[in-house]
Amino acid sequence: MRPITILLAEDSPEDVELVREAFDYHRFAADLHAVRDGVEAMAFLRREGEHAEAPAPDLLLLDLNMPRKDGRETLAEIKADPDLHTLPVVILTTSTAEVDIVESYTRHASAFLTKPVDFDAFLELIRQLGEFWLTAVRYPPRTA
Repeated sequence: MRPITILLAEDSPEDVELVREAFDYHRFAADLHAVRDGVEAMAFLRREGEHAEAPAPDLLLLDLNMPRKDGRETLAEIKADPDLHTLPVVILTTSTAEVDIVESYTRHASAFLTKPVDFDAFLELIRQLGEFWLTAVRYPPRTA
């Protein structure tokens, strides 16, 4: 089975490193790419500018609270784009607000996960995410 390609849209370098460490810890076969905000995520997904040679991701892990273009706007743009709307998008955020949960699913998020503050709990969340999204899920062919 080929490693899946994951795009992580996260403005916190510390959180990006935590996700990388958790994926390494669990030895998940994933090619993880990180961008800092929704503007850069859309450029990556559309292979524009410095991301012209970017691989097509199988999965997007999307933070809600980012500069320039937040996760809510990014999710809406992805789901409105005929070339991107089938991309599974998992919200990975610190938010526990019901309005964020409802809005994310209304905009067709595939899942909503709240990042735990505790490192061991974070490792467990990533283990669960990986076991489902990297092991059980079947993905459509990547678009060119």
